[in-house]
Amino acid sequence: MPREQQRDKRRRGGGRRGRRPKVCAFCTGEHEIMDYHDGKMLRRYISDTAKILPRRRSGVCAKHQRRLATTIKRARMLAIIPITEKLVRK
Repeated sequence: MPREQQRDKRRRGGGRRGRRPKVCAFCTGEHEIMDYHDGKMLRRYISDTAKILPRRRSGVCAKHQRRLATTIKRARMLAIIPITEKLVRK
């Protein structure tokens, strides 16, 4: 009986640690206010297939996510950042 209890304790593990909540880089002042001319900054928020990253991946608040999406779309229209990227499959 005691051995079975010891096995159960070993299997459980230490548990899952909670994640630290992401803080919006625009709210903290880490990034400047969005400008569609800054292609280098905008590329951080698009995927390798040139899709706009969702909030859960980018860590941006809702207000800045909306502004970021319109800024990326504006930069695409002016050909500052690509509309699509070539998908390379391995």
